[in-house]
Amino acid sequence: MSMMRIGGLASGMDIDKIVGDLMKVERAPIDKLKQKKQLLEWQRDAYRDMNRLLDALDKHIFDGVMRQSTFLQKKVTSSNENVVTATGTPSAANQTVEISNITQLATAARWTSQNTINISANDQLSTLFLGTEVMPTSLQFKVKNPGSSVEETVTISLDPSKETLSTLISKLNQDTKLGVRAFYDDFTQKMVITKNQTGSGSSIEVTSGAELFTKLGFNLDIQVDASDPLNVITKTFLQQDAGTGQNAKFTINGLQTERTSNTFTINGMTYTLKNTHAGTVTITSSTNTDAIFNSIKSFVDKYNETIDEINKKLKETRYRDYQPLTDEQREKLTEKQAEKWEEKAKSGILRGDSILSNALSSMRQALYRKVDGVADGFSQLAQIGITTTPNYLEGGKLIIDEAKLRQKIEENPDAIYRLFSNNGEGNAKGIVRQLRDEIKKTIKSIEDKAGNTLKATNQYIIGKSIIDIDTRISAAEDRLKRVEDRYWKQFSAMEKAVQRANSQSMYLMNAFGGGAQ
Repeated sequence: MSMMRIGGLASGMDIDKIVGDLMKVERAPIDKLKQKKQLLEWQRDAYRDMNRLLDALDKHIFDGVMRQSTFLQKKVTSSNENVVTATGTPSAANQTVEISNITQLATAARWTSQNTINISANDQLSTLFLGTEVMPTSLQFKVKNPGSSVEETVTISLDPSKETLSTLISKLNQDTKLGVRAFYDDFTQKMVITKNQTGSGSSIEVTSGAELFTKLGFNLDIQVDASDPLNVITKTFLQQDAGTGQNAKFTINGLQTERTSNTFTINGMTYTLKNTHAGTVTITSSTNTDAIFNSIKSFVDKYNETIDEINKKLKETRYRDYQPLTDEQREKLTEKQAEKWEEKAKSGILRGDSILSNALSSMRQALYRKVDGVADGFSQLAQIGITTTPNYLEGGKLIIDEAKLRQKIEENPDAIYRLFSNNGEGNAKGIVRQLRDEIKKTIKSIEDKAGNTLKATNQYIIGKSIIDIDTRISAAEDRLKRVEDRYWKQFSAMEKAVQRANSQSMYLMNAFGGGAQ
């Protein structure tokens, strides 16, 4: 039950102000606890920012200089890109290849209706069948792809009461085993079916429903089954257009050969034939020094950026006179003034932090050490042109001797990969593998102290301190309420006493004629 509070009507005193001033003194310890909590929250957030920075470096390493493919990138050139282009896979050796006498390109088999189709795309197919003719309820095929002796069996169901030319084309196109793309040209009233794969050897045998293709204007090729001794078993094929379904034919390094596709891979090189050509096209594959160099430079830049940010936090000035603002202090400042104040109050929150200092030290040691089992001249960063800046104020940043690094890349890119990412143990472990180990240790140490978004507040050190302060603030707030009630009780009692005294004084004055004229 709340206590009735009596102001200073009898005494003339400003009781509200007096109690307020007394409570300011009583509230001071709570304000200090809240300031301490705010500092802990800022410190927690600053730690987590450092972890995000370290995690970004870790991912950058994993996606870049840690991958062997980074150091196997190839630069491929063609003496005539209008005829042949090529790309190199990481497994491709540096090589020079000559492709000549491209007599034909690979083309896909095609079947075109020879007669016009006397219906529109949305008309029912059943209208093609007259009198006693019955439209088939399914189509069955045996399909052979270029370069394969395997026959795929395909069945497509049909609904004579609903099927249109348009829905038939959709069903043909959607069947992956059939592997064709069909379309109908309403101007010529003809239908074309083209194999998705190029090359010779394609065939579509119609084992059921050939009469529908006859109605659609296609020519059928009836062949006697060679395995039938009586020559009575026949096979019905859609008749291919002339000049379609052929292999690419060419000569590579003096060897005449052919392929079912114009794009093919030989010894890690993927070639694409674009035109026939009687002459010779030279394809050259070499180490892509620029790409490898840029990957290493990107890692060095990211590393330098990371340690620069950490060093800034370690050296940031601490303004101890700027404590977190209390609610009362904030009310007296403009938004911009409060923002500037907090900027000073947050400054130096991780100054001289041991976790971050140890992290920088361990990261430097990981990068500067020698890796065992790597080719001579490639076992340390300095040997490939990457050294530490002589300016100690920059905190161990790396600098690149571009000419030396490019020379080393051209000399032995695989050895540089081993230096960075050798999958060994102890001193045989690559420097960025060791660096990632140290990064993970630091991230773990920071999470133990400052948690992460997935951890509950009671699962890390700073969080437990925040919980403890919240408990103390709650207890102090309860005490503060009792103190305030006590003050009001005391002043209310005083007001009542003053009011009684005033009443008695007035009574006596009236009784003794103090008010008579």
